[in-house]
Amino acid sequence: MCLLITLIAAIISTLVWYTHAEKDIYKIKYLCFMFGGASVMWFIDAVFEYAELGAEYFAPSAQEMVNDAFLGISVVVLGLLAWLVILLVKDPKGAFKKLLMKK
Repeated sequence: MCLLITLIAAIISTLVWYTHAEKDIYKIKYLCFMFGGASVMWFIDAVFEYAELGAEYFAPSAQEMVNDAFLGISVVVLGLLAWLVILLVKDPKGAFKKLLMKK
């Protein structure tokens, strides 16, 4: 479930970045890297877990699915928070700088 959630986030962020790639004012490429990397990590984890469990891998309990969904949502939220910090530090439009320099 966490693989599915981060893969959806990676696809959405990549589509948004690709449609605005020439400007990339909001540094969406960092979201693509974070969610793409997380998707690769979860895929490798799924491959190794399948190698260990075999067919049992495809019959998770409801509790395991809820835990995996919560983990996937947490990863997406933390990725968005990291992107927000990057956006505030880079300050592409200078809005944060103007706010701090206001008297």
